[in-house]
Amino acid sequence: MEHARLRDTPIPAVEADETPLNVKEAAAFLGVSRQTVYVWVERKQIPHLRVMGRNIRFLRSDLEPFRASFKQEMENE
Repeated sequence: MEHARLRDTPIPAVEADETPLNVKEAAAFLGVSRQTVYVWVERKQIPHLRVMGRNIRFLRSDLEPFRASFKQEMENE
């Protein structure tokens, strides 16, 4: 019985291109400098992952809404 219930639970879809981006790649994707990305990470303004302590990685699916809101802010100024 328990196994049947587990099989009915939907598994979240994972994007095929969901390879985590490094700081350089994230900066290019967002159209900003690497230093800006580091500042946003330090201020916890951007969604990011810490890998093995110091390495910072980003998921494109997390950055897309951030990029959209960032672009909108820039257009409003």
